[in-house]
Amino acid sequence: MHAHLKLLALALCAAFMSDPSARAQRQMESLSRGLVAMRLAEGGVFVSWRLLGTDPASQAFNLYRSASGGAPVRVNPEPIADPTCLIDREAPPDQPVEYSIRSVLEGRESKPTKPVRAWDRTYLEIPIQPLPDYRPGDASVADLDGDGDYEIVLHQVSRPRDNAFAGITGTPVLDAYELDGTRLWRIDLGINIREGEHYTQFMVYDLDGDGRAELACKTADGTRDGAGTVLGDPAKDWRNRQETSRKYGRILEGPEHFTIFDGRTGAALKTADYIPGRDPIDGWGGIGGNGGSDDYGNRCDRFLACIAYLDGQRPSAVMCRGVYGRTVIAAWDWRNGTLSNRWIFDSGISRPPFANASPFSGMGGHSLAVADVDGDGKDEIIYHAMTVDDDGRGLYSTGRRHGDTMHLGDFDPDRPGLELFLITENEDDTVRFQTPGAGLHDARTGQPIWTHSPGIDVAAAMVADIDPRHRGCESWDGPGGLRDAGGRIIGPAPRSTGWAIWWDGDLLRELLSGSTITKWNWNQGIEERLFRAEGWSRSRAPTLAADLLGDWREEVIFPSPDGRSLRLYSTTVLTRHRLPTLMHDPQYRLAVAAQNVVYNKTPQPGFYLGEGMAPSPGPSARLR
Repeated sequence: MHAHLKLLALALCAAFMSDPSARAQRQMESLSRGLVAMRLAEGGVFVSWRLLGTDPASQAFNLYRSASGGAPVRVNPEPIADPTCLIDREAPPDQPVEYSIRSVLEGRESKPTKPVRAWDRTYLEIPIQPLPDYRPGDASVADLDGDGDYEIVLHQVSRPRDNAFAGITGTPVLDAYELDGTRLWRIDLGINIREGEHYTQFMVYDLDGDGRAELACKTADGTRDGAGTVLGDPAKDWRNRQETSRKYGRILEGPEHFTIFDGRTGAALKTADYIPGRDPIDGWGGIGGNGGSDDYGNRCDRFLACIAYLDGQRPSAVMCRGVYGRTVIAAWDWRNGTLSNRWIFDSGISRPPFANASPFSGMGGHSLAVADVDGDGKDEIIYHAMTVDDDGRGLYSTGRRHGDTMHLGDFDPDRPGLELFLITENEDDTVRFQTPGAGLHDARTGQPIWTHSPGIDVAAAMVADIDPRHRGCESWDGPGGLRDAGGRIIGPAPRSTGWAIWWDGDLLRELLSGSTITKWNWNQGIEERLFRAEGWSRSRAPTLAADLLGDWREEVIFPSPDGRSLRLYSTTVLTRHRLPTLMHDPQYRLAVAAQNVVYNKTPQPGFYLGEGMAPSPGPSARLR
């Protein structure tokens, strides 16, 4: 059967299910083995490949090497039933070598995978086609052509602006590339889509289940698709040109659209009106942030987006507007060439002093998460401090208000279900609420498990298992030090709060800050450097970090120093742990799809992955 016709149906994990009849089958990506090989400075070649979420526990492999185009030679004496990585110490150092994998099940070998050539260094250089006055921004991955391998969709950025600031920006450009640098298409969103991380959210995912991903995003008059077709009226310029106005450079008039693009060609497939519209422009304020409002387009043009399996079986694109007050979330289905609106959630408009505001108003943040928090097999939208059920109705509001960071995962393995970690922006008028600055909540109900620092403005935080002496994940934020899963301070905290990554061979997570990966030394209370990508210094987030190739550890993509390529780095550290690819964990995969949204955040799986994790009956059962 051709790869583009294969759909992997992954059973949802029974641990989070209360009703066996609700266990729907999710359509998931059909992935290749993601084989990767890298020459080591000390000699030999590090080789790594995927264990799939549907592989049986008895799945084994044979690895084959060919040198200088010669016949393949098996590297391993016996089928590999252990971790899916090894170091080939017999690889000839002075010849090009290629590797392929064959699955072995019940003594029978499958056909070999497509051979891959060993990289000469520990990163893959992916040439891109740069534009004058642009730089590489966020990226996403998906299988655009149905071959089982990921392609990259890159947001190229020009003169971006935060919503709080006036000014003319460049036009957002989205490029699709194969990993060898072949460009598949370019979409220019045009002058009527303002550039900035709060504006341009793009979802890349297989929305209709045909094995090839689509691109979904907001569009406007003048958007040019990958086939060269211009959407709407190319002559319209809706940008405000009054240089003395706070509205200068903003786009507060004209039509707003939502478009589905073909992932293989970049051609626009279907366009609808964007839901919701921006009006009334002064109707988006609330008790989030500083508790204010505006009439110049700051709050009305804060966008988020995600992918969710709202029926438990097939994915929907979810487009969102509003953060500090009114929040509107619109779910869309792309099925058999038809684009339809599934539902709309609207927290409603309120005016200062917001006494009549909905409990769901002002709860948004600059990131979001998707997971089945109530165990019915269908996804919920965790919109920072509040959660919307799979049917578009509010499930609960924590009342914790707006914040810049949230994390959702199984952080305490001794508690059933998932936990939601939140920080809160307490400033100006909203300090009076004495909202906790940080804390952990039950993701099913929103009830607090523990909180601290009422009325304190906490700017950043991280949750990861970095200390094996304490059960579960640790967390750290502004006040206090490092806390265990129960909220108790256990010592000093790392300085890095930006990103966590599984990089070395153990189950603890490492820390990524700028281009440097560090390991937390829990005995001395310091970060120790493991890796550094030279020539890159952007501090907020990488271009993309996820389990993109090889075994379950994560890769990271940075732009090259000259901005003319992307560099994909992968670990060369052996591990003794055998886990399926994290991209076949539904919660983790959807977190990667939404990683480009506003303030990029570390993807978290839907199961506890850390020191002392519980044994599982098999890869498929481990996945939610």
